[in-house]
Amino acid sequence: MERTAFEIEEATISDIQQAFQNKHLTSVELVQAYLDRIEKYDKNGPEINSVLSINPDVLKIATVLDEKRGEDGQGPLYGIPVLLKDNIDTVDNMPTTAGTVALKDNFAEDDAFVAEQLRQAGAIILGKVNMSEWAYFMTQNVPSGYSGLGGQVLNPYGVGTFEAGSVGGSSSGTGASIASNFAVVGIGTETSGSILSPASANSIVGIKPTVGLISRTGIIPIAESQDTAGPMARTVADAAITLGALTGVDERDPKTLSNAEKALVDYTPHLKVDGLKGARIGVDRSFLSEADKEERTIMEEAIKELEAFGAIVEEVIIPRAEFDSEVLWYEFKRGVNDYLRKVSDTVPVKSLVDVIEFNKMDPAVRMKFGQSELEKALVLSDDPLDPTYLEHRETDLRISAAEGIDVVMARYSLDALLFENNRGAAMPAKAGYPSITVPAGYTSTGEPVGVTFSALAYSEARLIELAYSYEQATKKRIAPKFE
Repeated sequence: MERTAFEIEEATISDIQQAFQNKHLTSVELVQAYLDRIEKYDKNGPEINSVLSINPDVLKIATVLDEKRGEDGQGPLYGIPVLLKDNIDTVDNMPTTAGTVALKDNFAEDDAFVAEQLRQAGAIILGKVNMSEWAYFMTQNVPSGYSGLGGQVLNPYGVGTFEAGSVGGSSSGTGASIASNFAVVGIGTETSGSILSPASANSIVGIKPTVGLISRTGIIPIAESQDTAGPMARTVADAAITLGALTGVDERDPKTLSNAEKALVDYTPHLKVDGLKGARIGVDRSFLSEADKEERTIMEEAIKELEAFGAIVEEVIIPRAEFDSEVLWYEFKRGVNDYLRKVSDTVPVKSLVDVIEFNKMDPAVRMKFGQSELEKALVLSDDPLDPTYLEHRETDLRISAAEGIDVVMARYSLDALLFENNRGAAMPAKAGYPSITVPAGYTSTGEPVGVTFSALAYSEARLIELAYSYEQATKKRIAPKFE
């Protein structure tokens, strides 16, 4: 029987593994198909500009995996190409840059824990993707998805339709590349909205896990109290599979030591089509868009759909207190200085001071939109026991968790809270709580809208049940069209 070409567009992990099993596809063929598609649409055609570097050994790695296919212990990610946000260290011959010129020669000596986990699962690290420079923590008034090193990432749904900055940030390249079918799944990172924003803006699924569920070792930091990596995929199932591969205890990241009994290595049993039946979901409509009537209509329709699928939707008011926290800037200074102390001699900067001065030497290229956030962090203390820092961190936790999400979740016995896109990202981010976003529809201009479920710490399994049930009942995602 004649062998037919495998169609990679919208292919899932399950589709690919079935093709491997039936000997209709090899990892080498799959990798080459993605490389061809990246060349056709990311570098040419609409020029999405999401992929910053390609692993030069990717075809050799795929060849070895093909030769070993069928051996014991191979899981669902075996032979699957993955794209990483370019703030995640790998020992492949690709730099880890955070999108900044200062780190263009930053070649890591060790894999980040996330990269280690992916390799152990048999995944193929295809390349690294562009991102909002310094994870959108360099300056204000800059488009999401822009970096001095990589330029502007475009939203694949918005080419010629709506503004480039609508790609979301800071995991912009991950969102755009996975939406564009440049790999099977991708890894993003979030401090506050940086997975949820590009996932919802690019009509894909994003899981922002509980802080500490996944180790941050080897990831260029913003804030240790809020940072986490997480999977971004076109389906809830693929995101759930990838999440299970990323969890684990890492003694280099003490935050993971508390998750040993709470983290799962397999979230797929929670892919339940009836996951919404009897679920109690809270909606605070003040978090829904007032300015964009089309987005608001999509969200109101989603609420009706949740009820039709068996959920009980409660109208709630989430307690919120205004507080001008500087936690991120304190922690950024400390974390970046710690990271830069360990970089190789090929990197011209060894501290935040060095980065700021380096950028000033060629401002048109290195700081086109300024560096106000870097400069704000520089003047703060890097002492982890600084009284002002500790006060701000305690206040963040109190108003986001103890006096915020915890209160409303308990009062209404909720399984989750529902938000529009990443509009409710800040509170669970400060609390360290998980969220998952799923495609919910498109405006008349084609701009994607996502529904986001958030809940208490280590509730990823329940959130996956809710998200999968909604996804399977609605099937809202439509692939972007480039032709």
